[in-house]
Amino acid sequence: MPDDVPVPSGWEHGEHRTYTPAGHDTEMQYVTYLHESGDLRLRIAPASLDGEDEPGYTLQATIYPGLDFSESTTIRHVLTFSRCHMLTNRFMQLFSGVYDGPGNIEEALAYAEARTRASSAYDSPVRQPEE
Repeated sequence: MPDDVPVPSGWEHGEHRTYTPAGHDTEMQYVTYLHESGDLRLRIAPASLDGEDEPGYTLQATIYPGLDFSESTTIRHVLTFSRCHMLTNRFMQLFSGVYDGPGNIEEALAYAEARTRASSAYDSPVRQPEE
């Protein structure tokens, strides 16, 4: 969902940056979306920005962004940017479908998160051996 692609109703584009990390040939992207209430921000970013050693992208939700009591949750970790965009769009539609104002933001977040998270199968691009 680059800037020229419409987002679901109730959401707006935030930042959209493209860059090439030093020592790499692969272009990376960073995108944020903000719910119209201002109480929820979604972020698609390379997993390496969160200190992960794995390739791919992370979808992260931040409730009450910019406030001292904001909380961030990682929703999914997937290999490609396009897959992360697809999941972000799904999350936005699910959240908007049940959001009914500030009084139920936590419930709407939990609803969309539960339906966007990976199934019981491990959803990492590189499966770690079990110990």
